[in-house]
Amino acid sequence: MAGQFRSYVWDPLLILSQIVLMQTVYYGSLGLWLALVDGLVRSSPSLDQMFDAEILGFSTPPGRLSTMSFVLNALTCALGLLYFIRRGKQCLDFTVTVHFFHLLGCWFYSSRFPSALTWWLVQAVCIALMAVIGEYLCMRSELKEIPLNSAPKSSV
Repeated sequence: MAGQFRSYVWDPLLILSQIVLMQTVYYGSLGLWLALVDGLVRSSPSLDQMFDAEILGFSTPPGRLSTMSFVLNALTCALGLLYFIRRGKQCLDFTVTVHFFHLLGCWFYSSRFPSALTWWLVQAVCIALMAVIGEYLCMRSELKEIPLNSAPKSSV
């Protein structure tokens, strides 16, 4: 392991802290997007917009606005993957973990398992967007050129 580039070391505390950080980014940015959208249309914010599976949809204006907030949140969380996870290989893992805990939160909040097809479609689109864009951004960062000669040249 000593001679490998970016060798992976099992660090459960790091993984747990990254999960907590990504959950914080997810709910913090989702709350900001929902507040912004609610402020634009002068609607009252509610936790139902975040955790009730029946709210998301395409047939009502509040459902469309919540759906738009979830999609924008996926883009914001992709930036969170870039800044806090920094590994393209782990983007899908953290994305699915964040959305799994969101599923548990929705289940706990509404006391029933989310059964609305639109909720599942929105979550699938958000998982795909967050994972693909996050992985793209992380891969671009990983593929940057590494400067080998950082010291100024001296003439001998």
